[in-house]
Amino acid sequence: MANLATADSGTQIQRLEAAIDHLLSEAKRCGASAAEAGVSASTGLEVAVRMGEIETVEHTRDHGLGITVYFGKRKGSASTSDLSSAAISDAVAQACSIAKYTQEDPCAGLAPAELMATEIPSLDLEHPWGISVEDAVRLATDCEDAARAHDARIVNSEGASLSTHAGLKVYGNSHGFVGGYPSTRHGLSVAVVGKVGDDMQRDYWWTSARAPEDLESAESVGRRAAERTVERLGARRLGTRRAPVLFRAEQAAGLLRHLCGAINGSSLYRKMSFLLDQLGEPIFPDFVQLSEDPLRLRGLASAPFDGDGVATAPKDLLRDGVLQTYLLDHYSACRLGMTTTANAGGVRNMSVGMSERDRPAMLRELGTGLFVTDLMGQGVNNVTGDYSRGATGFWVENGEIQYPVEEITIAGNLKDMFKGLVAIGNDCDFIGSTTTGSWLLEEMTIAGE
Repeated sequence: MANLATADSGTQIQRLEAAIDHLLSEAKRCGASAAEAGVSASTGLEVAVRMGEIETVEHTRDHGLGITVYFGKRKGSASTSDLSSAAISDAVAQACSIAKYTQEDPCAGLAPAELMATEIPSLDLEHPWGISVEDAVRLATDCEDAARAHDARIVNSEGASLSTHAGLKVYGNSHGFVGGYPSTRHGLSVAVVGKVGDDMQRDYWWTSARAPEDLESAESVGRRAAERTVERLGARRLGTRRAPVLFRAEQAAGLLRHLCGAINGSSLYRKMSFLLDQLGEPIFPDFVQLSEDPLRLRGLASAPFDGDGVATAPKDLLRDGVLQTYLLDHYSACRLGMTTTANAGGVRNMSVGMSERDRPAMLRELGTGLFVTDLMGQGVNNVTGDYSRGATGFWVENGEIQYPVEEITIAGNLKDMFKGLVAIGNDCDFIGSTTTGSWLLEEMTIAGE
């Protein structure tokens, strides 16, 4: 396969569309009543350095396809990384063989034909970076050097890495829909270790974007990693208490991911969500607005159609704190007696309505409490909403950071946490598929000494 960073993506898409046509034709020839298929191809470069030395240089090249066939309400799937004609025929035959032995499922099948994307808008997702290995190593080294030189308390490094990837995705089904688009993604990150006396702390920073010019500079990434690390030196433990909690923006984005998991169709039809039957109900205070924009230009999660071929479009998830929609693909929508929301493959580019409060203003609003900057563990129960995770951060008094804290656990219930949201800041300082500022929660349990 040609290098996707330099090859004409239009030509590559045509090649993958031809593979889709072959798959669908084979499925029809084998007697399938309906079929769908996806083909992807990607190339990339990843380099990693540590303490000024090259650790790894990796060129990647991947491609694969998946086929799903339907014989009435029976379904079979198969996949292969071989795009030859013979391999495609074998994959279709395997999928058909599986389908003939599976149990009927009344919701098995394609999304309605009238919901298929009729246009594939350009979302400005393709920005190849023809960077050489030498220049990639130099940038990663510059990033690590900036972190190590920023403060004498930075004594070690876990290394810096740079990655660049270019890919193509094509999906088609027996409705006659075939669509594809190219995309790129680039990233730079570094993690370092600081030390004062016997106390050692580690932290990191990163940047990710569709276009290389949208990345933070190597020096900025390194400096921020060092700043975050030395801020944690001298961390103390807290005694157990209840107090207000401020989640830094990156951690607040994680709370939104828990929300998405709870309103995801597969969780709902399995009755494994703490937000069952909450559509149209207030689950946040009335100042909270949350939207999804899958058509955002250069968005890290943008897509013109979802994994079922259904056209995507911007929509409100929360309006005035009220849940406006679930996140449904065609199958889960059928199980719930609803219509797909074009979320096969997940939610794409969420944005929270932010206030005018910057970080200092949010700390003043916090007053006395915990400012959480990092979370550990997986203590979240999607069925009950119970939330318990290890945390590090800072203890704040009278709106001013007093000292870093570690080895604590914060606990609550997500339903109560969502309704107890007091304020959202405008201090989003990273590029991601979720845009939010910090979140101030009324109160949580803090378990410590």
